[in-house]
Amino acid sequence: MAPRTLGLILTYNGERLLARCLASLSFCDQIIVVDSLSTDATCDIARAAGAVVLERRWEGPGPQFRYALEHIKSLVPAVDWVVSLDQDEYLTDELAASIRAAVTREEDLAGYWMPRSSFYFDRFMRHSGWYPDRLLRLFRPSRMEVHVSGAHYSFHPLGDTGRLDGDIIHYPYRNFREHLDKINSYAQQGADALKAKGRPGGVLAGTIHGLARFAKLYLLKLGILDGRAGYINAVHGAFYAFLKYVRATEREDWGPKP
Repeated sequence: MAPRTLGLILTYNGERLLARCLASLSFCDQIIVVDSLSTDATCDIARAAGAVVLERRWEGPGPQFRYALEHIKSLVPAVDWVVSLDQDEYLTDELAASIRAAVTREEDLAGYWMPRSSFYFDRFMRHSGWYPDRLLRLFRPSRMEVHVSGAHYSFHPLGDTGRLDGDIIHYPYRNFREHLDKINSYAQQGADALKAKGRPGGVLAGTIHGLARFAKLYLLKLGILDGRAGYINAVHGAFYAFLKYVRATEREDWGPKP
């Protein structure tokens, strides 16, 4: 019996690229979309593509993925492999072919790593720590754990892994405003994590970590070779680090004390 492959996407107001994302997973036996109560056409697009749509309030990537994986066995029995994409990603034809070939091979592997190529400002980044950005996105559901750090998640294999050719194409932001909105959200979550751990923050710590972040992205990670996009990304990275440490010590309300 041929291995059964399932596509998995978490969504929230993802109409921008969802159709392309779903089309790149058309080789899967089934696609499941777990939507966090979108207010745009996300669910309509998913259903039109033949995906099973599950709706659930967002409680973070960990609970959302655990919910999704718990439902996979009941919705699609005997699933051998899961391909997971974000709503702003899609597979190149080369990577889709690599996945189709991998799932038919009789290899005792827990999953496969694949590179992700992300677009920023005016180009696909090739440095700045953005590429090859290998991610475990093809895995056996019974041999994978979801790890969460703040707003970020990653899949960790329980066993040996391989690598695939071809890229995940990623368009993370529409514009700078959207990037700054994400920085604002991530910085707050990072600050909350620092406070929970009892780690010091403040302006001096923020300045030091911000400068270090810029140096890492622009010099050590060769962001300078990514042109204007590399410089802008490094500045934004520094701003994120600065905000995180400053917010770790700020008062919740700047208004007068009662």
